[in-house]
Amino acid sequence: MAQSMSGSGRGTTHVSFVCQRCYQPLRLDHSFSNFDAETLKELTAPLPSSADESKGEEVEDTKKQCEGKVEKFVESPNVLVRHIPLIRPNSVDGNDFTLLGEATGATKMDNLSHKLKVSARLFDIMSGQSEVDHPLCEDCTDALLSMLDEQLHMAEKELHDYKHFLEDMDNFQDKEEDEKELDQELARLRIGEEKLLKELEAVENEREKIRIENEKLDKAEQNLKTEEDKYWRDYCLHKKALSEFQDEQMSVSNQLQYAQSQLDKLRKTNVFNSTFHIWHKGHFGTINGFRLGRLPSVPVEWTEINAAWGQTVLLLHSLSKKIGLTFKRYRLVPYGNHSYIECLEEKMKELPLYGSGGFRFFWDTKFDQAMVAFLDCLQQFKEEVERGDSGFYLPYRMEKGKIFDSRATGSYSIRIQFNSEEHWTKALKFMLTNLKWGLAWVSSQFADKS
Repeated sequence: MAQSMSGSGRGTTHVSFVCQRCYQPLRLDHSFSNFDAETLKELTAPLPSSADESKGEEVEDTKKQCEGKVEKFVESPNVLVRHIPLIRPNSVDGNDFTLLGEATGATKMDNLSHKLKVSARLFDIMSGQSEVDHPLCEDCTDALLSMLDEQLHMAEKELHDYKHFLEDMDNFQDKEEDEKELDQELARLRIGEEKLLKELEAVENEREKIRIENEKLDKAEQNLKTEEDKYWRDYCLHKKALSEFQDEQMSVSNQLQYAQSQLDKLRKTNVFNSTFHIWHKGHFGTINGFRLGRLPSVPVEWTEINAAWGQTVLLLHSLSKKIGLTFKRYRLVPYGNHSYIECLEEKMKELPLYGSGGFRFFWDTKFDQAMVAFLDCLQQFKEEVERGDSGFYLPYRMEKGKIFDSRATGSYSIRIQFNSEEHWTKALKFMLTNLKWGLAWVSSQFADKS
């Protein structure tokens, strides 16, 4: 096959050949430029020699003899004869060669060189003398030679096999065999064949049963897979619900634990101590931060004093209710900064525990009577507690409106009239101290019930 390519020069055409097997471009040797008539005669002469022809005829006669004897000896339909065709290289359809390219018209065709014509003629002669189309590259030529060597080797081996078989046939004809034994052997083989056919039929039936069973198992497997998928979906849903319930349970447990801790804290907390905080601030006794008393240097407002008295009355009233005490002669009425005491002996008589105005020696006697009545109620509370607990005592003794200092021999009146602001303030401080001791005792006795 030749390929035409237009060159850069105007009116010139470059022609090259390609391999007829791999279609790769070829570079021709200079020896292909020209050849004479003798070379042409040698190339066109028949290739096989007389010795090769006689050898070929001998091989052909041998093959025919073997085939005749095989046909005569083997008449059984079970013998398979397979024809192996000669391996030939792939050839490209076409007569001589094909010219490819853009060359059209008589002008470009006339430009083909004498080298192209000579090479084309040479390749046509070579292709006509053999079954192989030319030209070929070196790699394809080597591959073709290897393939021809292999075919030659196979032909020689086949010739050897035919000769060996012919010798065996000649030796076999010399021996006399008992046809009866051969018939018996053939009968046994046929019986064996029938038995094998029955076994094959049984195997096929069993195979069909197994196929049907496999189909059933496949359907069962598909159903199980569907149920498994449904199971895992349900499992995931239940797992999610369980996780949510566990989170909710943990939250409720935490809330319960917090509530329990708060309850324990509240149980340990004393209501009286939390509600009524009695302390001191300088010379003043305080209850819930309110000062009780007045000093010339510290004029406490009466609104603060009234609020302090209201908290004091509420505390003693709560303590008496806690221990079940009912006061004699008086009844405490906690009313904030306007608390008062009712006198039970004189109906409709109220003794106020609040005041307004400045501190003077001549004051409203009801306020003094109310403070003396409150001190009497505190004394009744002390006596009630001592009846149940002989070890209970108050740090300051109280008697008829006076409070005695145990660390000194003096006493302080709780009245305002004929009293100084310092002594009155100290008496109130001692009273709050006694009240704090009563509060502590109640808290210790009723801690679990509070």
